Amino acid sequence: MKLRIAILSGDGIGPEIMCQGVAVMNAIAKKFGHQFEYEEAICGAHAIDLVGDPYPEATHQVCMRADAVLFAAVGDLKYDNDPTSPVRPEQGLLAMRKQLGLYANIRPVTTFDCLLHKSPLKDELISGADFVVIRELTGGMYFGERYQGNDRAFDTDVYTRPEIERILRVGFETAMRRHRHLTVVDKANIMATSRLWRQIAKEMEAQWPEVTTDYLFIDNASMRVLTEPRFFDVIVTENTFGDILTDETSCITGSMGLQPSASLGEHTPLFEPVHGSWPQATGQNIANPLAQILSAAMLLEHFGLNEEGALVRHAVEASLAANVRTPDIQVEGGAVYGTKEVGQWIVDFILN
Repeated sequence: MKLRIAILSGDGIGPEIMCQGVAVMNAIAKKFGHQFEYEEAICGAHAIDLVGDPYPEATHQVCMRADAVLFAAVGDLKYDNDPTSPVRPEQGLLAMRKQLGLYANIRPVTTFDCLLHKSPLKDELISGADFVVIRELTGGMYFGERYQGNDRAFDTDVYTRPEIERILRVGFETAMRRHRHLTVVDKANIMATSRLWRQIAKEMEAQWPEVTTDYLFIDNASMRVLTEPRFFDVIVTENTFGDILTDETSCITGSMGLQPSASLGEHTPLFEPVHGSWPQATGQNIANPLAQILSAAMLLEHFGLNEEGALVRHAVEASLAANVRTPDIQVEGGAVYGTKEVGQWIVDFILN
């Protein structure tokens, strides 16, 4: 297969983990006879420094002519520490999602037996947890009208029926491919947008009678994700709730450095780790590349390259079992491996 892939490394540790993601893609191409062509583009703080725009038009055009986007992370401390800055790296990420029409964020949550001890939760709670969070990505407060003054500010939460229907459809269809259990997460006891979400979900239930559909308020769902993670199969929710809920799931995996994601919609699909840019670790060769590598696996599987994706996942699991790990997840007394060393071990495993 021939694929054209846009490479957006972004800021902080982004370039370091992206190198490992691309190296794994190249190993897969070599082993299976595929042809992957890459085109790099700037985004985030790096793009602001160069052209004053976190998602410039040239970058958008690179994404539009690609078959897929492999993205790393954006963010920089100089913007985090300046809340008055009119242009921020994260605005580029929002602009990219909106302009590419990436309305469905897919985040799998799974556990590795050899890493259960890294979770702050008890082993018996999280062992065997395996669910997917589907987050609506282009609506809600992140894109509504907003205002900030010295004494008053507001963010507007707006959703339309077509936006809700299309993301719920992704939720129901995903549940049909898994264990046929869908949980709709909202705040329908307080918020008008959530009541519309619940109304539409109940209308759509009849189209998927094989799926068991239940409803949880976000506060209850946040608790049960940590106390009963095996209850869930597929969760679907709105933008803000999904952002918070998916970060919370890192307590289950034991590290955000293990969580990949896909963002799908109207144009080029995007694949990225869920962690941030961790600017404090830039250039230190300590960042965990596994989420980036697993995002590459999701990219391969999106295009039907299931054997290739499975091999990448097997290589990641083998590296963990062999204690070839970055410091954040290494066992006590284990050997020291950096970002590059973990990536190279996985490449060698794939090719051997």
